[in-house]
Amino acid sequence: MDSKPSTIKTDNVTVDLCFHPKKDVLATGDMEGDIRLYSYPAAGDTSEIMTLTHHKKACRCLRFSNNGEELYTASKDKSIQIIDLNTGGVKHKFKKAHDCPVYCMLVTGEHFIATGDDDGVIKIWDVRINKEVIEIKENEDFISDMGIDPHKRMLLATSGDGTLTAYNIRRKKLEMQSELFDSEFLSIAQMKNNQKVVCGSGDGVFYLFNWGEWGNMSDMFPALNSPPVSLDCMVALTDDIICCGCDDGNIRAINILPNRIIGVVGGHEKFPVENISLSYDKKLLASCSHDQTIKFWNIDNLDEQRVSDKKKKKSNKSKLLSSADKKDDFFSGLAEGGGASNVSSDDDDSDDDDESEEDDSDEN
Repeated sequence: MDSKPSTIKTDNVTVDLCFHPKKDVLATGDMEGDIRLYSYPAAGDTSEIMTLTHHKKACRCLRFSNNGEELYTASKDKSIQIIDLNTGGVKHKFKKAHDCPVYCMLVTGEHFIATGDDDGVIKIWDVRINKEVIEIKENEDFISDMGIDPHKRMLLATSGDGTLTAYNIRRKKLEMQSELFDSEFLSIAQMKNNQKVVCGSGDGVFYLFNWGEWGNMSDMFPALNSPPVSLDCMVALTDDIICCGCDDGNIRAINILPNRIIGVVGGHEKFPVENISLSYDKKLLASCSHDQTIKFWNIDNLDEQRVSDKKKKKSNKSKLLSSADKKDDFFSGLAEGGGASNVSSDDDDSDDDDESEEDDSDEN
């Protein structure tokens, strides 16, 4: 049997988690506001290396700086804090960063972070001067997720009001907002060499947009809409494959154009997947859920999956997704490890794609 980092059992529900950009470290934030950093050997028990208690309410989102030396955290208490990971101390605190609780966060550059709140407000912060430099209010509901282009010019935001919004942050102006869709948009991923943007919705449909054509979708993939499965969080594994955490407890690998469900990576039984994160080497996926566990999934071989653009016949066979994991180090003095892990077999939902969008083999 293949090996992987051990499951972490927690006393409280973990709301968000994030891998370190260079080391074998995972940061987590929970419902009580506590933040924990873990080292994770490729095979064996994880180890808690730091605990932070600077938030009064739930830590809703956290992200490492690009160099991994700082941790940005945001909370339901409306504050944003910058943690110096060399000392574990608070480097700076924005006590009332937003008028409403912060919902999501994105590192948008070496010195900039973006935060979105429950009321649809986005703010961009310059951490060099510890100051808000842009405030945007174009949405009527919470900002669920954000993305940015490689040149750090265009900020994309999905919202509970069912829109995708593009902001030119260099020019500090709205580029365009999509038409209003029937379902809330909950997650976002950029694919196909940044030419496609995929939005996950609350009704189990993936909405695809051409880059720069933000007014309306170019394609849709009703992968999990019968019955509807909420697509709560996603990460792009390759230019073709995303991993998506769903409210039925499953984490699915999805190929985009051609649109296919590849299989189930793992899951938390029937507990909704709260968040997922991709490791810096793209070999591990971590997930958290209401079952008060943090689980690791090996996805090393997923990028080798090949999906045909021809129509498939209906099949009840489940496809096994497997992967391998290599050892890597953490901060100096921590243990190294190596190994591999199996990824769970697909469930019945994998057949939904057989009757999906007729034009899923075309790139619009």
